[in-house]
Amino acid sequence: MTKTALSVLTVLAAIVVIWYLAVAPMNIRVALDQADRAGETVTPETPVERREVSSWTLMAKNSSHIAAGYDLDRPRLPTPTQVGKELWKTTGAMVLKGRTWSKRSLIYHGWVTLQSTFWGFLLGTTIGIIGAIAIVQSRVIEMSVMPWAIISQAVPIVALAPMIIVLSSQVGIEGRGFPKALISSYLCFFPVLVGMVKGLRSPTGEQLDLLKTYSASGVQRFLKLRLPASLPYLFTSLKIGIAAALVGAIVGELPTGAISGLGARILIGDQFGTPLAIWSALFAAAILAGVLVTLIDRTQHVLLRKMGMRS
Repeated sequence: MTKTALSVLTVLAAIVVIWYLAVAPMNIRVALDQADRAGETVTPETPVERREVSSWTLMAKNSSHIAAGYDLDRPRLPTPTQVGKELWKTTGAMVLKGRTWSKRSLIYHGWVTLQSTFWGFLLGTTIGIIGAIAIVQSRVIEMSVMPWAIISQAVPIVALAPMIIVLSSQVGIEGRGFPKALISSYLCFFPVLVGMVKGLRSPTGEQLDLLKTYSASGVQRFLKLRLPASLPYLFTSLKIGIAAALVGAIVGELPTGAISGLGARILIGDQFGTPLAIWSALFAAAILAGVLVTLIDRTQHVLLRKMGMRS
């Protein structure tokens, strides 16, 4: 456990260092533009000339202005500290003020997205498991369904999402919840389908033959052998599926013109030119995904341990 934590912290520290180093070249042009407007000396002097010079050259010629790039109100790339402050401002600070469910709170927007994620995950998981069972039990279904399942993943979700929303409105489904859940399930079902198929087929021929010698029926072989053997594969797929479902819910909020949800916060931040709002929403989504995956991982650990299996 200690080694795992140390490895994670080492990678995290490396990411933070690289991030801080990237801030200077990303923000130097904005910093120089602001310094120019404030009447300070900048090289080259005009914005047109500065556009023709690389960021590294601008940094070399204007080293005194590099620090300003780390404290911009609307940076191209905010620092981890700025993102952390914005994240706290829209989560923990809101809770302390008693405004947890304010529409400015990322907790509220996260909850909106989480609801669509849950229903999409439930629908996608159900379709994936049922499809996997049908594929394993029938060669005909495998040959007819599996190719289409694979082909479906080649359709870009950003192109499919508006189509789902339009079709939903055409058939009389009002509201944004169902289309978002459907988009979420679209991204979720495939990893569950593939993982479950792999798991159901994991028992060896010797294990299946042994049950045949006990005169076990097809249902008994499925319940006593195939299904328990598939659980480790299923939980691995569920971890991927829940993250994909969250991405689907966020993507589903973008073309709907939604005003609530993490996707809506990202879109609004982009429209109003507030990078910190975008980055804080992205980090909130990442944290939410981490929590969901951890919950599934803990469930896997407890369930498999009770069944006498290694997680």
